[in-house]
Amino acid sequence: MTYRGRHRRRRRGRALRGALAGTALALTAAATLVSTSQAAGSPNPGPLHSMTSSADVQNLRLHETLVPKRTLDTLERETGGSVSIRTVLRSADHSMRDRDACDTSEKAALPVQPKASNAYCWDRRDAATQQWLPQSVTTSGDAYSDGKWGDDRVILAGWTHNDRNADLPQEDRGLARIAFIDANDPQHLKYRWVLLVAPTNGGKDFEPVRSHLGGMAWYQDKLIVTAKNGAGRDNALLVFDMNRILRAGVDSDVVGRVSGGWSAHGYQYALPAVGSYSLGGTCDARTDDNTPCFGSVSLDRTSTPVSLVANEWFSPSGDQSARLWRYNYSTVSTRTGLLGSDRDGDIDADEVLETGAVGVQGVLSHKPSGAARPDWYTGYAPGTPGKHGTLWRQNTDGAKAAKCGSDGKYACWGRHTESLSYWQETGEVWTLTERAAGQADHWGTTTDSERVLYSVPLNAVDKAVR
Repeated sequence: MTYRGRHRRRRRGRALRGALAGTALALTAAATLVSTSQAAGSPNPGPLHSMTSSADVQNLRLHETLVPKRTLDTLERETGGSVSIRTVLRSADHSMRDRDACDTSEKAALPVQPKASNAYCWDRRDAATQQWLPQSVTTSGDAYSDGKWGDDRVILAGWTHNDRNADLPQEDRGLARIAFIDANDPQHLKYRWVLLVAPTNGGKDFEPVRSHLGGMAWYQDKLIVTAKNGAGRDNALLVFDMNRILRAGVDSDVVGRVSGGWSAHGYQYALPAVGSYSLGGTCDARTDDNTPCFGSVSLDRTSTPVSLVANEWFSPSGDQSARLWRYNYSTVSTRTGLLGSDRDGDIDADEVLETGAVGVQGVLSHKPSGAARPDWYTGYAPGTPGKHGTLWRQNTDGAKAAKCGSDGKYACWGRHTESLSYWQETGEVWTLTERAAGQADHWGTTTDSERVLYSVPLNAVDKAVR
């Protein structure tokens, strides 16, 4: 089945000047988690279609809101000063297992074709937890072209609280955390958790960021992550400054200032949001109206200037096709890691495309050397346990994917994979898988983990597609 074209309903975009309440980011509404369900070996989505009308661009316009520097400086001073990424890495207290030490169920989640060049599994507790879901990945290969943050090679993995587990406390819902992974020794990866927070009361306190981390992109000194999907506020993306990691010295379930210091829900470190990007209304993942739900984001270092690419998420059970689009990063020296906004703080999409597929879980854009246009890699994940997904390479000419097995199906990618990230220095695509539910897909049952962090050389993907 190929894409035949479809009329998309359009409605007039609503202007948004989404905001900070006082000096606090309005980020605390609980996130609506999206599920991963897509028929394995999905039908060929066909070519990408350019969307060039002014309405197409207007519907994707972002507005930037930054936390005042004085608020961030106050918070940093009140908490005793920031700590470096190296400090976080050197305090790593969780070890990842390499491929040989992964369980059979974890190894089974790896792609059939092409083969993973690196594969790691989480420590036993994180591998099986029902409280958190691994959703996104980015690396120091995104941050800088030499692949390092200072002298360190770093992988970041975003995990979202599993609000589908009804037995968990209300105050835990929507929480978001990031595993800072020390990747200096490929044989011995280790990590430390950092909780995402937002400054309040002029920087004299902070509160939890409640967000669905469907995608992340780390460029220069800023980390941009997807916000919630349809949770009653208009923030689409959140921004964090990697030089402003805070230490939380009190071990308690509270998030914020407490007697004796600061607490971050039991985590030793917290990363405060420094800004947000808002769309023209609250998204709705059930319909194809003009305000998209950001499903994932990633970095494209092959574009000029460097750009942030995104996909919208629709339920695979529907028939809405997804948009793929990009925003250029700023080239102004005082705006490192931020998107390129105009004087009003607005950012228009530089390119908008539509794919004939639904249920897109992750996206990459990469222009090969000498090519006139980029290829787009779009990942689809089946919702049924034990099924592999599909990684399509698409452009305006058509779509291809790796085939595997005697039946020639396209279900060759990892099982229930999430976002994608390209490490340009090594030429590898990184992703991670989510599932640790029971075989009946019921949270809270005894589980066999299928969670794995892995990479595949991009040239191996290109050689495998048919």
